[in-house]
Amino acid sequence: MPARQEVFSLEDLRLLAALAETGSLAAAARQVRVNHASAWRRLGALEGRLGVRLFDRHRTGYAATPAGEEAIAVARHMLAELEALERRLAGRDIRPSGIVRLTTTDTLLALVLPVVARLRATHPGLVAELVTDNGFFTLTRRDADIALRPASAAPEGLVARRLGTVATAVYASARYRETRAGDPLALDWLAPDDSLSHLGSARWIADKVAPERIVYRASSLLALAAAARAGIGLAPLPCVIADPDPGLVRVMPPLAEMATSLWLLTHPDLRSTARVRVVLDALAEQLKAQRGLLAGQEVRGL
Repeated sequence: MPARQEVFSLEDLRLLAALAETGSLAAAARQVRVNHASAWRRLGALEGRLGVRLFDRHRTGYAATPAGEEAIAVARHMLAELEALERRLAGRDIRPSGIVRLTTTDTLLALVLPVVARLRATHPGLVAELVTDNGFFTLTRRDADIALRPASAAPEGLVARRLGTVATAVYASARYRETRAGDPLALDWLAPDDSLSHLGSARWIADKVAPERIVYRASSLLALAAAARAGIGLAPLPCVIADPDPGLVRVMPPLAEMATSLWLLTHPDLRSTARVRVVLDALAEQLKAQRGLLAGQEVRGL
């Protein structure tokens, strides 16, 4: 008797979930890491095996048919179950070895890398995969095992450790400050763009600084720091990156409206995993030792 052909594969389930989430075949293909043509063929083959159309194609994107909605619900459920199983099995590891996926912001990278260097010496079986991104990763989808994030509150459903306060002050180059006196709000300002609109500094600028005084925007706080260092204007920057920078001086002290908490996050199923626990503890030790720098307690340039 010939072997029965599987109707659904794991790749099919992932494509269905991605297409339902994005509404775009191109975006879904990127999410599941195949090219557009492969995703198109996979979807067509799946519909052919099922004998039913799962998505209606429109100019604005893909919309699930009733059959597609039913298939999507099952796909999401099965993928969630597989991810939960993976986390539970990973949690049984007792050896601090293997890959640990860590995500953090570009502003905290300089504090994270010494931890990675020490762990390479003490636990050579560990391999760090570091993703520097200012957006929020979804740990429940295993985008990362650990997240080090500044945020007003920790996301629900995750194991969270608060490591302190991240202060933000206003900085400029020494030359810019020396040649421009008077009210800082009347000077040129460098501001986060819309991708960083959740930051307290972005909200403060929107409330306090006249739009015509904003002469530069960037999607990265390191880019704002570089622009301030170049003498373009004033920038709100985390003290942790600006205070050690000899090219910057404080124009205004840390502002309470711009401060936020620093969180070390992981999924409950992973907190007891040896490799994850070792990295969590090392990061916590490093960041607690840097609480003064993070909180902006070193005052320069006022």
